[in-house]
Amino acid sequence: MVHHQRYTYNQLKKGGGDEEAGSGSGTLVLVWTNHPAYYRRRRPKLFSFLLLSLLSCTFILAPHFFTFSHLYSFGVQNQGFSGSMDMTAPLCSSISNGTICCDRSHFRSDICLMKGDIRTHSPTSSVFLYSSKNGDSFTNSASSMVDDAGKEGDDELQHEKIKPYTRKWETSVMDTINELDLISMRLNSGVRRPCDVIHDVPAVMFSTGGYTGNVYHEFNDGIIPLYITSDQFNKRVVFVILEYHNWWVQKYGDILPHLSNYPPIDFNKDNQTHCFTEAITGLRIHGELTVDPSLMNNNKSIVDFRNLLDRAYRPRVKALVWGEQAREKMQNQAERPKLVILSRNGSRAITNENVLVKTAEQVGFRVRVLRPRPTTELAKIYMELNSSDAMIGVHGAAMTHLLFMRPGCSVFIQVIPLGTDWAAETYYGEPAKKLGLKYIGYKISPKESSLYDEYDKDDPVLRDPSSLNQKGWEYTKKIYLDRQTVKLDMPRFRRRLVRAYDQITRIHRKTRLRSQLQ
Repeated sequence: MVHHQRYTYNQLKKGGGDEEAGSGSGTLVLVWTNHPAYYRRRRPKLFSFLLLSLLSCTFILAPHFFTFSHLYSFGVQNQGFSGSMDMTAPLCSSISNGTICCDRSHFRSDICLMKGDIRTHSPTSSVFLYSSKNGDSFTNSASSMVDDAGKEGDDELQHEKIKPYTRKWETSVMDTINELDLISMRLNSGVRRPCDVIHDVPAVMFSTGGYTGNVYHEFNDGIIPLYITSDQFNKRVVFVILEYHNWWVQKYGDILPHLSNYPPIDFNKDNQTHCFTEAITGLRIHGELTVDPSLMNNNKSIVDFRNLLDRAYRPRVKALVWGEQAREKMQNQAERPKLVILSRNGSRAITNENVLVKTAEQVGFRVRVLRPRPTTELAKIYMELNSSDAMIGVHGAAMTHLLFMRPGCSVFIQVIPLGTDWAAETYYGEPAKKLGLKYIGYKISPKESSLYDEYDKDDPVLRDPSSLNQKGWEYTKKIYLDRQTVKLDMPRFRRRLVRAYDQITRIHRKTRLRSQLQ
């Protein structure tokens, strides 16, 4: 007889640090542990008994394997597996009441599902699930299982630990994220805490810690994954936030009501017992500033997320735009394509920005220089970029605002300093193209970098930046991100401006032609 069965997941680990990204894949392994005494007592009939055991176990386990054929509500398919098994659905594809199921197969984030009598307990950073299960050794989970054999008096059926943040491969930042205990208990164990608040909609639990405070990470690691995870609920979902920040809730106060109809809960400070029948802990993430349609319900994409931003900011922007449009009409500039320059101070600043402004105006643009601060209202930045035809900026977190540009009719020019080629293309170039922007990458020459005055022309810092990057993130940050400014070779850069202007005028002509034919 089989003593117990257990699923273990062998996670695929990839090397790299903050600059690396990707999805993990793994192998589902079924471990069979046989009772050792059997071989000593029944050796003469070993083959026959093994055959009967195999047939019996097939019938017992078949229903559990079958549950993996169902898609669960995230719409995520074909992730987290390698090998010969044809797995058309992810882990935790179907769960029943009284169950915790954790999918730890992804490189970027873990996610756990709970269903049944769910009760929060913030003083112990725990969420309890009370189950009527009698302690069977098999539960529908793809992570660490609790084997109840020989533990008949134990009230705890299953115990999962999770840090609900989307950079799980990055140990340094994950060490700062609060851990949550998800505990399944027997229904008749002890005294269940009475519900202070009963919710008739599911919960999504996540952290706003980590790199929160950097606009790229706020969107890439938080807001977009929150959209991916919660969109299925059509706003009928409660957000339970670990490491809650009032400023974060206020900053994204225009967006959150378009994801949830309910006020978010501060898990750490709210000592009430909140009761749910379903909960998701952790967020799904598809990549850098993107939404993969093949992994979403109704094939939604990053453009759909962009449309949500438009709905979110529209009421506030209407009031702001009214005065702005009146001023532009008075200046008789409304027909000229609008170019926004996202200006930087300090590292990676354009030191001849005034010359850039004049050159862009000579090409035919009306130019606005935007200097966002951490306290700048996002609706104001959205207003400027949503009404722009083109944007110029040097690689950095502020390039995240490309999400505010209009898909299909805007041009994004990214200035790429020395040593930032891969990051610039991965974090902003590719996402811009997926959003439907016309993307132009401008890789500076060594002479356009302030580093040209610090190093010999044959120094690897100028000649072979990739060799420095291979030494580690600290070299990239210290040399290429923190100490470098840019002085654009304006005759060379002007060609990019002309190219952008020509693209925009072609788009405008097509738009006018379509409106005339309608």
